[in-house]
Amino acid sequence: MTDSDRQEPEAAELVRPYVITNGRDLPEGDQFSLITLVTAAADHPQRRTRLSPEEQSLLEMCSGGYLSVAEIAGHMHLPMGVVKILLNALAEGGYLITRAPVARARLVDEQILQEVLDGLRARFG
Repeated sequence: MTDSDRQEPEAAELVRPYVITNGRDLPEGDQFSLITLVTAAADHPQRRTRLSPEEQSLLEMCSGGYLSVAEIAGHMHLPMGVVKILLNALAEGGYLITRAPVARARLVDEQILQEVLDGLRARFG
């Protein structure tokens, strides 16, 4: 085995994400968190031919219902950044529907809970 044979697999791993994303980068306002839910929009078969094989696989995976970004990355065996770039491109093209995670609920003041508990105890013993 020559030195060039040993270096080739490493070089392929370094180039692959760049090739998959066509050199694209995430936009400034990254809309995809790990728990953002994604599903495929209405099918447009005539436009799907312009998509890369990875984008077509991603769309096929999402056509079954909502999946989180983390689940998609796990199923596709791709780095999270690459998946987010592909999802962003597909969402901009109208291929995907996204549902942002629900905002975290504001915690209730402990004093209010204590007053309710005291009131219930006073009323019902």
